[in-house]
Amino acid sequence: MTTSQVKLSAILNATSLTRSIRRQKRQHSPVLQVRCYAIGGAQHESIATEFEEICKEVPQKLGAFYRFCRPHTIFGTIIGITSVSLLPMRSLDDFTMKALWGFLEALSSALCMNIYVVGLNQLYDIQIDKVNKPSLPLASGEFSVATGAVLVLTSLIMSIAIGIRSKSAPLLCALFISFFLGSAYSVDAPLLRWKRNAFLAASCILFVRAVLVQLAFFAHMQQHVLKRPLAPTKSVVFATLFMCCFSSVIALFKDIPDIDGDRHFGVESLSVRLGPERVYWLCINILLTAYGAAILAGASSTNLCQMIITVFGHGLLAFALWQRAQHCDVENKAWITSFYMFIWKLFYAEYFLIPFVQ
Repeated sequence: MTTSQVKLSAILNATSLTRSIRRQKRQHSPVLQVRCYAIGGAQHESIATEFEEICKEVPQKLGAFYRFCRPHTIFGTIIGITSVSLLPMRSLDDFTMKALWGFLEALSSALCMNIYVVGLNQLYDIQIDKVNKPSLPLASGEFSVATGAVLVLTSLIMSIAIGIRSKSAPLLCALFISFFLGSAYSVDAPLLRWKRNAFLAASCILFVRAVLVQLAFFAHMQQHVLKRPLAPTKSVVFATLFMCCFSSVIALFKDIPDIDGDRHFGVESLSVRLGPERVYWLCINILLTAYGAAILAGASSTNLCQMIITVFGHGLLAFALWQRAQHCDVENKAWITSFYMFIWKLFYAEYFLIPFVQ
């Protein structure tokens, strides 16, 4: 056999083999196609189901994290630090990128510390919160204890890391004092768990919200960011004194809706000792007195516009408080909780008025 004949024979054999394979594929292709479609459909359905579950789970987890952060305290921190940070600003020239960065360092570190403090309190109050605040994620079981611990520890590390990076002595001082007082308030250990004592519990909240926020963050912007001598202004002094009254009210009032769980677990809050109605009216009277003093402080201003804003603004807030306070129902937990949130709204509103007290 010649070379050409060999090549021709090989080509014919290859062609025959290819046709045979194609015939086999055509014979089996319907079955293979059905199987492929079945497998592909099952995988597609499984992926779609997993995607739907993720779409449902993500908003739920974000909502749980939102409640874990105790948003009314977060808003208070944002508004408070923003207001206090504006007090050292004398002109538009002070609003530089450096000032903005210094403000963001202070705000972000304070927010992380806020989450640490409220999260730590929830970790140690799971059984109490099952009675007082069953919707919180740790009490309801939406978050495990391990998840809560990771969130708390991560927030603490982030807060301190931002403070160290800023190299601001006032900011670091504020963060470490907040860490100590927040831990002492909640941690169940010898000489700690200060929330069991009405005076110590109120002192923690008062010192952080009234003194530390006003003085430390003012000093951070004035001294560290703007590089000016530390000289307290009338606004800072007023804010500190006024917020001492307001923070005392928040510390006392927060225990009124929690009286059942506190009494059951032996937390001797003032509401447990004196009764919710007496504490309620004590808080109202403290706030009305503070508003009266604020009106007098505003009336002493030499700037007519600032005087009108501070006098009218505080008068309006005092009137709104008095009107709503008349319809009290301290035995109704939903109502008293709603009124507590109303007090936080008054707290937010005050920070919009503080810069006008000059």
